[in-house]
Amino acid sequence: MDNEKLRKALLIRERPKKANAITNTLTFGWRALLKIKYIPEQLLDVTVFPIMFLLMFTYLFGGAIAGSTGDYLQFLLPGILVMTVVTITMYTGMELNNDIRKGIFDRFRSLPIWRPSVLVGALFVDAVRYTIASAIMITLGLILGFRPEGGVVGVLLGVGLLVLFSFSLSWIWTTLGLILRSEKSLMGVSMMVLFPLTFVSNVFVDPRTLPSWLVGFVDVNPISLVVTAVRGLMHGVATSEQIAWVLIASLVITVIFAPLTMFLYKNKK
Repeated sequence: MDNEKLRKALLIRERPKKANAITNTLTFGWRALLKIKYIPEQLLDVTVFPIMFLLMFTYLFGGAIAGSTGDYLQFLLPGILVMTVVTITMYTGMELNNDIRKGIFDRFRSLPIWRPSVLVGALFVDAVRYTIASAIMITLGLILGFRPEGGVVGVLLGVGLLVLFSFSLSWIWTTLGLILRSEKSLMGVSMMVLFPLTFVSNVFVDPRTLPSWLVGFVDVNPISLVVTAVRGLMHGVATSEQIAWVLIASLVITVIFAPLTMFLYKNKK
């Protein structure tokens, strides 16, 4: 009986249907999730680090900057949330760079699949990581006394806007992941860019307390734009202009770096 079934299966000449773009993307997204399953230490940056940052900055600087840790928490949490999530956007590029060095990259390019699915699937899983980090930080903030005046809707809109911006920012690191020769190089470049952008912003202090020559940079800093919009949404005071600037920045970054990434991906030797 088994031989008969095998014979019939071998006689079938109809090719299986080719997987579409959505199926390909979900497959590579599942691959990224399995990496987390077998190497759970990858979640340290979205679990332990957000808790450390929030506790450290709230209780170390809250009294000195705002006179009260409770008051400072209301100002700080949205900023720390943006800083934490933006910092972990580099990991997609690092994973891509790692795949290139191991030769997995060439195997994927030889498959009859929708080419962008390898990258888009990984980026969607990173969006899940960003959401986990946001949920952990907001939950801890509520326990410590964070009270967003924008309510649940404001918090969800703020997190959604942050995840959207972070998704677009990840394209920069995937581009660099295809150019740079090692993941250590990518980490060094990303920190060289993100460190000044996050610290010379409105994450920790009101820009009005800074020197006038520095305020101009802070005002146009994309991290400041995101923090202002997220903070405004969570506290119910965001304007359409603040949100629009973040959407425009996200669109510009994606339009520039997504096609560039795909060009480099197709022509990588």
